[in-house]
Amino acid sequence: MTKIYFNTRDELNRIDIDKIVYFEADGNYTDIVMVNKLRATVGMNLGEMEQTLASQIGAEAKIFMRIGRRFIINMQYIYQINVLKQQLILSDYDHFAFQLTASKDALRKVKELMLQTHL
Repeated sequence: MTKIYFNTRDELNRIDIDKIVYFEADGNYTDIVMVNKLRATVGMNLGEMEQTLASQIGAEAKIFMRIGRRFIINMQYIYQINVLKQQLILSDYDHFAFQLTASKDALRKVKELMLQTHL
């Protein structure tokens, strides 16, 4: 199990990357949404989050994909991509299902990547 660490002045979050469903931008903050539906908020924007993922977990960061300006998703949890409805559903088929809204163009790219890589 690979862990990622988010350290601030007042707290430390240690999160198993396999338990992260997606990251959501909130201005200069990023919400980390996990499989148990807990959310952690860290003081970095989505671009900084991408850099943190790359620097802390290296090649394992390939399971995460940036979708537009708002999300970085864990591709292991993609359940359904509906380009027409602009919806992406992330699920573990058992305990949770999150419905995200993204642009048609962004969803087409996700769909193409999924078909090419068979993740």
